[in-house]
Amino acid sequence: MTKKKNNIILIGMPGAGKSTVGVILAKLTSRGFVDTDLLIQTAENLSLQEIVDNDGHMMLRRIEEDVILGINHRNVVIATGGSAVYSHAAMIHLKADGVSVFLDVDINTLQSRLRDFDTRGLAKHPGQSLADLFEERYPLYERYADIRVNCSNMTQEEVCASIIKEMKVPG
Repeated sequence: MTKKKNNIILIGMPGAGKSTVGVILAKLTSRGFVDTDLLIQTAENLSLQEIVDNDGHMMLRRIEEDVILGINHRNVVIATGGSAVYSHAAMIHLKADGVSVFLDVDINTLQSRLRDFDTRGLAKHPGQSLADLFEERYPLYERYADIRVNCSNMTQEEVCASIIKEMKVPG
């Protein structure tokens, strides 16, 4: 008999709606909510942008991996940072007790949503464009996704309903 996975892990690009959908989904499924970006900021007492500015994007990735490997919550929705998928160890840790949901949003929608791309605290190479980041990360999201939801023309509530339906969880 396979063990029931208790957590819902949201992965996707910055601007995909992981944090916003995560809060709504947690309420609809009677789960707690964890945002790994907030855990990083609390642990470091710095914003993500300050970490990138002070120590570079690779340091942000290392901190993110450490924070995720320390997560041992149950019955929660976890909104990951967009760069969590760079760490195989972090993703395997999350997926051990969770179902990974890729919030798939097309590049045009992301561009319209992201007004703060250069100051958002992203784990990206200096000068890397949104299109380059999208192309680099998309295969990683596909690799780690148990469920993919095309969110480009959906409201946050519709995204949640789709996730609940796919997972067959009460909501």
